Amino acid sequence: MKNKTCFGCSGIGAYMSSKLLVFSAYVAIAISAFSLSGCIREKTKKIVGFSQTENIGPWRIAETNSIKEEPAKHKKTYDFLMTDAQGQTSKQFADIEDLIARQVDVIFLAPREYEGLTPALEAARAAKIPIFLIDREAAGRPGEHFVSFLGSDFIAQGRHVGEWLAKATGGKASIVELTGTAGSSVAIDRAKGFRNAIATYPNMKIIATQTADFSRAAAVRVMENIIQAKGSDITAVYAHNDEMALGAIQALKSTGMKPGKDVMVGSIDGQKAALEAIIRGELGVSVESNPRFGPLVFATMEEYFAGKKIPPRIILKDRLFDVTNAKDFVNEAY
Repeated sequence: MKNKTCFGCSGIGAYMSSKLLVFSAYVAIAISAFSLSGCIREKTKKIVGFSQTENIGPWRIAETNSIKEEPAKHKKTYDFLMTDAQGQTSKQFADIEDLIARQVDVIFLAPREYEGLTPALEAARAAKIPIFLIDREAAGRPGEHFVSFLGSDFIAQGRHVGEWLAKATGGKASIVELTGTAGSSVAIDRAKGFRNAIATYPNMKIIATQTADFSRAAAVRVMENIIQAKGSDITAVYAHNDEMALGAIQALKSTGMKPGKDVMVGSIDGQKAALEAIIRGELGVSVESNPRFGPLVFATMEEYFAGKKIPPRIILKDRLFDVTNAKDFVNEAY
C-alpha cells in the first residue's frame, strides 16, 4: 500500500489554511467597507468609535469613563459608539468590523493583543478611517496602519519597579513575577524593562513567572499555588499591575506571610487601593500608568483632522509612588 500525504493535514496545509482564513476575513471587511463608503450619509457631527478590550477592573473602567466623558461634554460635536471585546481578540476583530460598517469617522483602539488585528487595521485603512492606538500597541506601522500610539513607556515602568526593588532589597531577592495578558505589548514590555533593571544584580533572580491576566482574583489563585511550590524561598513579588499585586498580597497574608516584611511587593498602575496598601506598609511601590486618556486622545484627534502632523508615539509621563509620597496622591488616584 502506497503512503499518501494529506496536504490539508500537514503543517504546511494548516499554515496555508490559516493564512487563507485571515485573508478571506480581510477581504470580507474591505468589501463591506468599500460598499458602505458609497452610501451617502448626512453628517453634522463626528462619529467616534472606541474599541475597548474589556471593561473590568479599576484601571480599565477609569480609562473607559475618561474617554466617554469627552463626547458627553460635547454632544453637539460628537456621536460616540463603544464596543467591548470582553477579553477576546476574535471579538475585538469583529467589533472593529462593526465600527467600520457603521461608518465612524475615527476609531480609538485599545488592543487586546499585539498580534491578530492587522487585517482589521488594513480594512479601516481601506475605508479611510484613521485609528489611534490607546494604552497598548498593535502590529503595524504608524502613519500607515494607524495614526499614532498614545500611552505609557511600558519598558520604563518595569525598569522603575526593578530599580526600586533592587535598592529596597540590597540587590538580593528571589522574585515571583505575575504577568499580564499573554501576548499583549504591555506584558511583554513590562517584563523586559524589569529584567533589564535586575540584570546587573546576580543575586536577584526570578524563581517563578506565571500569568494572572491582570486579574486580582486570578492572582490570588496563582500566588497561592506558587507559595505551595516555593514557600519561604519567595522574598519579592513583581506584579505587572496593581490588581495582581493586591491579589498576591491577599494570598501571602492567607498563608501567614507578611507582605512588606517577609516579602517585598512592587507593581504598576497607581490606583487608589494600591496607594492605600503602600500607606499600610503592604505594598512597596507602584509606578503610575495613567488611564485618563480622554482629553489627550480627543485633542490629538482634532489636531489630526485639522491637518497637523501627529507624532507616531505620544508618551505619557508616569510618576513613582512609594512610602515617601503615597499619602500626597492617594485622594486624587482613581
